[in-house]
Amino acid sequence: MACRAGDMAAFVFFENSISSFDMSFMTAFQHQATRTRVVCRPDAVLDLPDELRKLQVRRPLLLTSARMSGTPLFAQLQALLVGCEVAVVSDVPAHSSVATVQRLVALALAHQADGFVCLGGGSVCDSAKATALVLAEGEPLAQHASRFIPPAQVITPNFVREKLPIVAIPMTASGAEVTPSLGIRTEHGTKLLFWDAALASRVILIDPQANLQMPAAVMQATAMNGLAHCIEGLYSKNRSPVTNALAVAGLCGFDRAMRAVAQHPHDVAARSEMLVAAHLSGMVLASARSCLHHALCHVLGATCGIGHGEANSVILPHALRFNAPAVPEAMQHMAQALGLSTQAATPTAAVLDWLLDLQRVSGVPTRLRDLGVAQASLRGVAEHVLHERGLAYNPRVVTSAQEMQDLLMAAW
Repeated sequence: MACRAGDMAAFVFFENSISSFDMSFMTAFQHQATRTRVVCRPDAVLDLPDELRKLQVRRPLLLTSARMSGTPLFAQLQALLVGCEVAVVSDVPAHSSVATVQRLVALALAHQADGFVCLGGGSVCDSAKATALVLAEGEPLAQHASRFIPPAQVITPNFVREKLPIVAIPMTASGAEVTPSLGIRTEHGTKLLFWDAALASRVILIDPQANLQMPAAVMQATAMNGLAHCIEGLYSKNRSPVTNALAVAGLCGFDRAMRAVAQHPHDVAARSEMLVAAHLSGMVLASARSCLHHALCHVLGATCGIGHGEANSVILPHALRFNAPAVPEAMQHMAQALGLSTQAATPTAAVLDWLLDLQRVSGVPTRLRDLGVAQASLRGVAEHVLHERGLAYNPRVVTSAQEMQDLLMAAW
């Protein structure tokens, strides 16, 4: 359907289309890079002992979820770590909480941990990041959270202390292991958000062969999260020429990979392209940040308990439709990058049709009600969204909770 010429074509397209896209930031922008080493190939997990040795990590915490703890891959990692003194945590919840982080901090101190190995997705990585943050900066965790002052001010603490290194083996397509940001759920059903460049993984082992142990349905849902990073990155107020190029490549990569995984769930090449697209999306998020779409997903996850990937799957078309009138250049950019015909439709209509088709092909959820979200909860979600950091980077100003309730109702 689209983007069949490869990632390089996306970069060539970006270079050739500068004149047609809003590049007013071309000579005035900021970009956040990380110091991450990436190894991408089948059996990349076999490099784990050497990578830990280079980082001088001898007493790691090995973190994973209950889902992954019973896999052959987890047993393989434990065997690979036989030369280290390892403390294992195999029950990291889907939405990591303050209580979970407190437990991990206590374990890390008792174990005298000098690093982390993360097997899984965003919650596992966020738990390690939060633990590293508290170990370096002190408790309580909440004092280190970013603060949003409406309509567009974000206050982020200035951290200077070194953090324990994280080695991540991503098993979802969210790209969370790439970013210096994280979110932790409170006991009150809200999400604390943090940002520290030193928290990005020092090493990422992308292993598409190992990824076959994760169900394709999970990969497809979490790919919608990574896809949202790319889409929001193209119209975020914090975008740059660098993030634009990465976002276009990631966008096209997800389009190809999600369709390929739908047809061939156990194809290593398809998993590889999806994981690479996810990595690019994390690089976009690390600098361009997230906007309204992720603000909605954060609140839905924290208050309603639904998975972040599933929330992304449902909300993305609705958030994109809300923002589209404010970003016609970005919509045109996406349509052209995806190779969509705009002869019979506007760029916005073409992109939305493409996205709805991608939802259908990949089999991801499309309605909040199907995820168990009660209609009565939507007003509370809408009100909470007004206090989310993502609104600071959103191209369209959110003026009321009613606007958000209408959007959520359309998604319900």
